[in-house]
Amino acid sequence: MNRISHWIDGKVVPGTSGRTGTVWNPATGEQQASVDLASADEVSAVVAVAKAAFPAWRATNLSRRAEVMFNMRELISANRKEIASLLSAEHGKVLSDALGEVARGLENVEFACGVPNLLKGGYSEQASTGVDVYSIKQPLGVVAGITPFNFPAMVPMWMFANALACGNTFVLKPSEKDPSASMFLAELLKQAGLPDGCFNVVHGDKEAVDTLLTHPDVAAVSFVGSTPIAKYIYETGTKNGKRVQALGGAKNHMLVLPDADLDMAADAAVSAAYGSAGERCMAISVVLAVDSVADALIERIQARIPDIKAGPASEPGNEMGPLITGEHRDKVAGYVAGAAEEGATVVVDGRQGAPDNGGFFLNPSLIDHAKPGMKCYDDEIFGPVLTVTRIGSYDEGLQLINDNLYGNGPAIFTRDGGVARQFEFDVQVGMVGINVPIPVPVSYYSFGGWKASLFGDQHMYGPDGINFFTRTKVVTSRWPDPRPSTVGLGFPQNR
Repeated sequence: MNRISHWIDGKVVPGTSGRTGTVWNPATGEQQASVDLASADEVSAVVAVAKAAFPAWRATNLSRRAEVMFNMRELISANRKEIASLLSAEHGKVLSDALGEVARGLENVEFACGVPNLLKGGYSEQASTGVDVYSIKQPLGVVAGITPFNFPAMVPMWMFANALACGNTFVLKPSEKDPSASMFLAELLKQAGLPDGCFNVVHGDKEAVDTLLTHPDVAAVSFVGSTPIAKYIYETGTKNGKRVQALGGAKNHMLVLPDADLDMAADAAVSAAYGSAGERCMAISVVLAVDSVADALIERIQARIPDIKAGPASEPGNEMGPLITGEHRDKVAGYVAGAAEEGATVVVDGRQGAPDNGGFFLNPSLIDHAKPGMKCYDDEIFGPVLTVTRIGSYDEGLQLINDNLYGNGPAIFTRDGGVARQFEFDVQVGMVGINVPIPVPVSYYSFGGWKASLFGDQHMYGPDGINFFTRTKVVTSRWPDPRPSTVGLGFPQNR
């Protein structure tokens, strides 16, 4: 049985807690590895390593830090197929989807290559007579990332690229469900020239998480996961004096107006709902269809579903892999069963005809006549289930989106530019798609939602990522000149 251990101070270090977790092969339902789960003492030891490495890395010049990030960019690009294979093996997503994840993560490493420009401060000469004022950005120290199972390579890259480039040292606590990608990235960072101790990987469960949240030497915590856990991370971390960004869940709506290209909308809905078996926080899980086009749109969506081939990533041609665990598969299937009981119409039942090889498979499901108050509408299902809610107008659809607990990334499909702009103006969310079903920003913007989709005031990666992993210091300076100085007890004068 393969054993996955920690990465500490530039090498693999076996765990000593005596506790392990199971890494499944979701495509077969079989255990493929065990992963060491760290104790509080082990996590504290890792933090101590990162703390010891910080002074030298912080003192490393910007050009050298950028060089390390550029080397890392080249190594990820050269090894993208191997990284994608690790993702497919442990998460279950098909290879094309896994390669897409690597590509989006790579963008963030590329962004971090420009860190010398990103860390420029400001300078005001002669703010007062002989006085200059300027600002500088400095790293925080030891920072931590706690990442989810659904993007085991991309989300760590969202975090560590900017954090390391800014001069921090990093402790990553990846999901214990699919930890191998993080270990491989650690090896690549070492090859890229990152000094030992600057990047560490510690596997674990709640004990490890709580230790990072309470440890006095951890300055900041970045998190992506479900909303209940995000809220806990934010409250616990900030209570212990840490800077925290905690991205939570979503219930993304797609508003389809009568003038929309219905074939385009149907393609988008199917792609955004069922890609990666729906295990995306940016998945479209609710279609808001205006009554006049609802039937036609549903017909188009239903017609496309049989063409989606679910099965193991190892088999060419499969478009959708399994869910991460058998328990999660059963939970998602329960939402389909519950929808019919609550009065919705199950148009396509994904529980039927799914691959029956022991893996955690579920076919795409389509539910019509979903309404607020039904669990299939209210909850983040995180599986291949698309619900349709029929509405009378744009205003009704907008209200449903704004009333929702979450505010991540909804979309509108229309040919009317004026309506699209009004939607952009009125909708209470962090990211908006206009005829784009999954509006994930490119790396030089920042990713994050509003309301229960984000706890904290900084979004992920991009400019907000630089701000999160640095703090600003403002310096006011005056240097002696030949003129004699005098005592002045009043306020300094600038006029």
